[in-house]
Amino acid sequence: MPQKNKLETDKISSLLVEFSIPAVIGMFVNAVYNIVDRIFIGNAPDLGSLGLAAVSITYPITLVMIAFGLLVGVGGATRFSISLGKKETTKAQHYLGNGISLAIIAGLSFTIIGNIFLEPILRNIGASDAVLPFASEYLSIILFGGVFQSLAMTMNNFARADGNPRISMISMMIGAGFNIIFDYILIMQLGWGMKGAAYATIGGQFLSVVWQLAYFTGKRSNVRLTLANMKLKLTYVKEILTTGIPAFLLQIANSILNIIINATLVKYGGDVAISVAGIITSSTTLIIMLISGIIQGLQPIISYNTGAGRVDRVKQALKLASIAAFIITTTGFLGIQLFPEFVVSLFNQETAVVSLGVKAIRIWTLGFPLVGLQIVWSNYFQAIGEVRLASFLNLARQLIFLTPLLLIFSSLFGLYGVYAAVPVADVIAFFVSFYFINKKLPRSRKKLL
Repeated sequence: MPQKNKLETDKISSLLVEFSIPAVIGMFVNAVYNIVDRIFIGNAPDLGSLGLAAVSITYPITLVMIAFGLLVGVGGATRFSISLGKKETTKAQHYLGNGISLAIIAGLSFTIIGNIFLEPILRNIGASDAVLPFASEYLSIILFGGVFQSLAMTMNNFARADGNPRISMISMMIGAGFNIIFDYILIMQLGWGMKGAAYATIGGQFLSVVWQLAYFTGKRSNVRLTLANMKLKLTYVKEILTTGIPAFLLQIANSILNIIINATLVKYGGDVAISVAGIITSSTTLIIMLISGIIQGLQPIISYNTGAGRVDRVKQALKLASIAAFIITTTGFLGIQLFPEFVVSLFNQETAVVSLGVKAIRIWTLGFPLVGLQIVWSNYFQAIGEVRLASFLNLARQLIFLTPLLLIFSSLFGLYGVYAAVPVADVIAFFVSFYFINKKLPRSRKKLL
């Protein structure tokens, strides 16, 4: 009789800690190095608020790159976990190999297409004449690292699904550590400006890929990567892409949303408002990254036990993850509301930026305590394979509700209407997700049994 996987036998609370803590640490470090990136840029004498605005303008493109990494990484890792739960090791090997191949294709596509149409893309997403040179210099280099980013994200998901969350955590820490150190060297010491920030970023991603490849081609991995399994097969490609659609759509929605926000902010507040949006995004992303860590730890537990038919363990894992997510977002909310000036001043100390930023960040985060629950619940449906519902719930907060609210509120209240639309959308998305998690969980139980 084959030995049972610990995902099916170990205590759920212990598993969630074992799988989520490394992911949370990794995502936290990942978020910190993005924040440090912006802190160095915002405080560099030759960059300042224009440098921050450039990063904000290029952020939607970065989100699209992340979207394709998650399409392959989350989709592949979910199918990988379910296959292991069903004791279908051969299938798991093919999901791993095909996932890596798709990640390479996605990364190369971004490098080629992005650099060919670089300036038109930046113009169309809101880069002003003052911001365009900074944004072009930064994004052109980031795009050349597209393969590294795509592979790093994909293999991080597979490492957790393979039962080794520490490998993923160390990968992100290696990348983040390199980025932080070389941000300081290249931006502050050598004066490389936006170019320095970009080189530090792709250098860290390259090291993460090297680490992950060493794991999956070595003896430590439970499922090993081979060239034979990297040959694309339509069945596996289709299942990977179909399963990863919710995570993909969430990031695409986030990208579209950022483009809309930037265009609205330029109209009502100019480059200063764009800089403030970059600060808010960085600050809130730090907290959202912690939720992402919990989700990444939760996914293999949910997916494996779905495949194994252990509904009791699925529900227990979901409950514990929901509690943890609520605590994290509530703590973040309190920190931002109590110390907004400190948060904003970390990134830039220009009077206009701090003055607008303090008011904006307080309004923006009013619905933040509910965000963690909404994200966990929507990703639960992805982990059990209910792709359509997961896609809808992932899109609800970022696109379906927020986009029309942005247009309506900004036309009524101007610049501050942009900020007020965010918490209203958060509250609506929470209640919609609450309705579906209560309605569909019993049905999911029947399907799992």
